[in-house]
Amino acid sequence: MSMEEVTTGIIEAIVKQDEEELSRVVLNGLEEGIDPMAIINEAITPGLRKVGDLFADEEVFLPELVLAGQIVTEIMHVLEEKIKGNSGNILNKGLVVMATVNGDVHDIGKNLVVLLLRAAGYEVLDLGKSVATRTIVEKVIELNPKIVGLSSLLSTTMPAQKQVIEAIVESGMRDQVKVLVGGAPVTREWAEKIGADGYAENASTAVMEADRVMGYR
Repeated sequence: MSMEEVTTGIIEAIVKQDEEELSRVVLNGLEEGIDPMAIINEAITPGLRKVGDLFADEEVFLPELVLAGQIVTEIMHVLEEKIKGNSGNILNKGLVVMATVNGDVHDIGKNLVVLLLRAAGYEVLDLGKSVATRTIVEKVIELNPKIVGLSSLLSTTMPAQKQVIEAIVESGMRDQVKVLVGGAPVTREWAEKIGADGYAENASTAVMEADRVMGYR
């Protein structure tokens, strides 16, 4: 299979949430000697972005979004095994700490962002959902990440994003970390108001925003 065929097949399989076809195309591509990082960067990531865009446009819905994320997670295990021992070819863009803020138990969007960031070369620590502000700040102090990503799907939990930023300021770590916020009710105006460094309206733009604040684009 050519790289073009692999790319097209993977994107179509992700959009259709076809786990069997996705596995077949990826494995065939690997057998043909295609670089697993090329598969991630040129096929997996665009496929997830396309699903994210379709979800934002209400052309696919939550069950499809969840399933697409699940099948990509499974195939990423295969690709990660292939690239172990060849880490010199992987651009490590830095550590990102991701969390859905305290009081919010929704994590579908955050999980998709985590997948995209990892596929794009970031190391990601996913703290999960409804994460206490103190826990996030403790990880910032302990690990000194490049980026903290804060997700909020409910308007009632948006103030927790502001609380995290204020707590990072109080910790003395604010100048050392970029803070990105996102989630369905979150706006660019809100991000600016609370002093975030960036804002992503959906998972498909999260990597671009991370790259922007890090100076990669």
